[in-house]
Amino acid sequence: QVQLVESGGGLVQPGGSLRLSCAASGRIFSTYNMGWYRQAPGKQRDLVAAITSSRSTNYADSVKGRFTISRDNAKNTVYLQMNSLKPEDTAVYYCKVESSVLGGVVYGMNYWGKGTLVTVSS
Repeated sequence: QVQLVESGGGLVQPGGSLRLSCAASGRIFSTYNMGWYRQAPGKQRDLVAAITSSRSTNYADSVKGRFTISRDNAKNTVYLQMNSLKPEDTAVYYCKVESSVLGGVVYGMNYWGKGTLVTVSS
């Protein structure tokens, strides 16, 4: 069982920045492939950014150039730096353990945090 706790959400004006954090339990965090998702009211939950155990990253088109995902394995934490925020970025942001890579084998996982609310408004 993996527990994930997101933090760093809040109210920010358009054009502002926030950094989200997701702290994970467990002793093999470095093997996890992680993702940040978001869900706006009345909409589906979508992938925003992902980072693999080898630190490869990918982003949704809507956030490319504005958001940066990173990880600190010593702290069991994944981050989402969000710059140039727009009202349409308003959503609950969730982190997820997608899978674990052990010995070159990918094991599917499906652990979610409870989310942190980001509101972009003037």
